[in-house]
Amino acid sequence: MSLPTTCIGAYPKPDYVPISDWFQVRCDDDDYGDKVLRNWTENSEKDIVALLDRATVEAVEDQIACGIDVPTDGEQRRENYVHYQCRHFEGFDFENLTETVQRNGAYKSELPTIRAPIRATDTSTLVRDWQVAEKAAGRPVKITVPGPMTISDTTADAYYNDAPKLARDLADALNGQIRALAEAGCRNIQVDEPIFARKPDEALAYGTETLERCFHGLPDEVTRVVHMCCGYPSYLDQDDYPKADQGSYQQIAEAVDGIADQISIEDAHRHNPTHLFPQFQKSKLIVGFVTVASSRVEPVEEIRARMIEVMQHMPVERLIAAPDCGLGFLGRDLAMQKLKNLSEAAQSV
Repeated sequence: MSLPTTCIGAYPKPDYVPISDWFQVRCDDDDYGDKVLRNWTENSEKDIVALLDRATVEAVEDQIACGIDVPTDGEQRRENYVHYQCRHFEGFDFENLTETVQRNGAYKSELPTIRAPIRATDTSTLVRDWQVAEKAAGRPVKITVPGPMTISDTTADAYYNDAPKLARDLADALNGQIRALAEAGCRNIQVDEPIFARKPDEALAYGTETLERCFHGLPDEVTRVVHMCCGYPSYLDQDDYPKADQGSYQQIAEAVDGIADQISIEDAHRHNPTHLFPQFQKSKLIVGFVTVASSRVEPVEEIRARMIEVMQHMPVERLIAAPDCGLGFLGRDLAMQKLKNLSEAAQSV
């Protein structure tokens, strides 16, 4: 038998893409606000759109060539997977950034600031993003959006001073974008909430409720996906970067189980205890079987062995194989090597 495969979000950008990637331009750069869109002024908007379409097509084709069943658009248009969405909501100030300290003082960031009520605009740029990707794929493509808690954690709040209220307004705005995707025909929609793993108490207090609001009103034929990784490093092969507590998944598993059709967790960077997997009784589980922060290419046999181990602790029909998270750090060649090995293992378990 074989396991179905998917990717999580980001795919390496080719050199010709005129948008700085958040993997290369960190939020704590002094001139972050200028850097992220600097290259937009170097070409006409028509030229930029054509380049981003080309990059999207190539990202989708690469994933399919590697054996991925449900690819993503590769997030080629996004300078930052959170702020890209925020630019299409009312209430965010991208001109006057706010300096914040993140990850328990690990670094400072200049972040977009919330200065008014969060509202969705009338149009969804994600619809066209999906249309370009799915036309290239000739099969269903998954589109990703950041979740309410993750947006809150990656921006500065100078208006609400009420985390649950802010999360609810963000969820309602996201729901408008998600429903627009569904109405256009998108059948695989993923909400990214890595902050659930970093802040499980807040996730249980109000995050799961706002996550449900994101999916409100979707038709049954739409596959609702939630991704919860445990954190990115600052650079490839960084060994000591701060990860979310490994016990967080166990703390929130029962609460998130069933909110979405599929729940994505990382497992390759550090294996979860096997007693975690039976905690998910309703949702299918997307498990990360290759790392995204290490240049080491996992052999097919190693990946297959972990798949078989996980299969001993949950029904195989509810297991989906993927990388831990987005592939942006790896570069195209390394990303494709990992995806090919992942797919080969998944086809032979």
